[in-house]
Amino acid sequence: MRGNHISALYGFTCFGESHGKAMGVVIEDVKAGIEFPLKDIEIALEKRRPSTLSSSTSRREPDKVEVISGVLDGITTGMPICLLVHNRDADSSAYEHLKEIFRPGHGDFAIFSKFKIFDWRGGGRVSGRETIARVIAGETLNSVLGDIHFDVQTLVIGQKVPKYQDIFFAKDNPYFWPDPSSLKELESYLDSVKSEGDSVGGVVQITIKDVPSGWGDPVFEKLDANISKAVMSIGGVKGIEFGGGFSLSALKGIDANDGMDADGFTSNNAGGIQAGISNGENIVFRVAIKPVPSIAKTQKTIDLEAEERMINVKGRHDVCLVPRIVPVIIAMTKLALADSASYQTLLSDTDLNLNSFRESLDKIDEDLLILIKKRLNIVKDVISFKNKNGIDISIPEREQELIDNLKVKAELLGIPKDIITPVWDLIITKGKTQC
Repeated sequence: MRGNHISALYGFTCFGESHGKAMGVVIEDVKAGIEFPLKDIEIALEKRRPSTLSSSTSRREPDKVEVISGVLDGITTGMPICLLVHNRDADSSAYEHLKEIFRPGHGDFAIFSKFKIFDWRGGGRVSGRETIARVIAGETLNSVLGDIHFDVQTLVIGQKVPKYQDIFFAKDNPYFWPDPSSLKELESYLDSVKSEGDSVGGVVQITIKDVPSGWGDPVFEKLDANISKAVMSIGGVKGIEFGGGFSLSALKGIDANDGMDADGFTSNNAGGIQAGISNGENIVFRVAIKPVPSIAKTQKTIDLEAEERMINVKGRHDVCLVPRIVPVIIAMTKLALADSASYQTLLSDTDLNLNSFRESLDKIDEDLLILIKKRLNIVKDVISFKNKNGIDISIPEREQELIDNLKVKAELLGIPKDIITPVWDLIITKGKTQC
């Protein structure tokens, strides 16, 4: 599996643990000869960093980016770009008492169930600190996206809802709170939650302006589906809805449909995406963010021996993720948009060159290699199972049945059938001999 790699026309691999030596990212899809946006990356990371707000974690990491490779004199070389951000202020001592205990609301138990080991030091790989890599990668895509703009406003934090929606005010405070009249009240509320040893979640709305129509591809590469996958991969995100979202279920069709006149659409219940393709309207979606699971209140859980335990999670934690998660949401959305923008360029008759086609083919070839690797890993497990159970490794009838079925599917897809036998004969043979 390549769970730490996201790949389409653009992609990156990220690594590192919250209390390890460093967080890092490798980006292989940045063209040569362009100015590397180091300043933009630093600005975005500054927004992701803990603030001086009383509701923010007291962990103070400088988050300075070290360029390891792929950039020369500020210009990309076309080689893999490796970037590191060293962990300078990790304190694992606060987690010592949790070495054998699963924290409620965290991934400890699920990770242990899968790997039979878990990193008790602040969540390890699944800590919110891993989002550094996402933010870095997102800022390398600005040249692809052009003049696309993001507006953000918070719709809910805990039990607090803004009375007014001033998008300009939302840009000028760390909570993206759009109501000047209740910001102080919100801050007092968060201080109160913190004093209780608790946390809260929230809902933020993202509006993307100036996205051209035509981005996204039915049916399995829909723009809203790809944005959803990218955003839902962020720890702490538990839901996403576009346009009218769940509220559309209560409407009649006449009210839910976006009508059109000579000037364009008369409403935007679709959230700027129809049939998985951008329609030129603002793309609007909302993201539900759960409360921070690390809280000081006493909670019931179990340990490695399945014995019941009562714990208080110590350490330095945010009261609410909203201020720090927004830059991550934007970064992951950029990735989905950049993929759609690049593929749309291949379909148009403008701005095309041989490199555009070559980059796309290289990406597809890389994906094929990943799938072959996954297949070989499964074949290895199958051979091990057969050996343990005295089953013949080679079953010609089964192999021929596989090839015959693939020929039928190839015909349906418009692929020449005569390539199936030589390709899969080689894959099957190599799978048996190399595993």
